[in-house]
Amino acid sequence: MIWLWLSAAFMVTTAVVHGVLGERRLIGPLLTLDEGIMGFDLARKVFRLAWHALSLLMLVSAASVVWPGTPRGLILLIGGAWAATGLFDAIYTRGRHIGWPLLAASGVFTLLGAA
Repeated sequence: MIWLWLSAAFMVTTAVVHGVLGERRLIGPLLTLDEGIMGFDLARKVFRLAWHALSLLMLVSAASVVWPGTPRGLILLIGGAWAATGLFDAIYTRGRHIGWPLLAASGVFTLLGAA
């Protein structure tokens, strides 16, 4: 059970870092652009919404892995998705994206907790 709480803590940390640093270092600067697709107000709003919705879904994942009675299969699915995302991120960005270790660790801890 400690693995699931550890994974949830990593997921929450990932969500907070994603929301805060992403807003400061990526979303904010991109939304100042007024060319191409970013020249449309709706596109800017949807972009910000999607970014922060992803952070919210990370928090839902964290709650799901520690929620009493969550089916083991769902926990394994969540853990596998986080681990796969982290590994893909590491390979795709050649380790340069700061999120891959947290993503991968969240998944691995979840898988360990479900075992």
